[in-house]
Amino acid sequence: MAVKPLDDRILVKPIEKEAKTASGLYLPESSKEKPIQGEVVAVGPGKRLDNGQRAKMSVKKGDRVVYGRYAGSDVEIKGTTHLILRETELLGIID
Repeated sequence: MAVKPLDDRILVKPIEKEAKTASGLYLPESSKEKPIQGEVVAVGPGKRLDNGQRAKMSVKKGDRVVYGRYAGSDVEIKGTTHLILRETELLGIID
């Protein structure tokens, strides 16, 4: 199953933080926070402008991005949790 985002939406695979601290302690699931970084899996064609043209997307497949903790909608694809969010919900691109 392939998912193709519409308009200015982006499909992101969240990147989980390490479950182990720098000192070697393992963190329980209950203490983990929701990820705020991810890798772009698919990008929509861009938002349609008033003149009928499409706005160019500022991210592309493979980019690592930062987004708000509660941004977007969770979807499960082939047993893996992904996030669909709008381009405006992105906070930045990680180099």
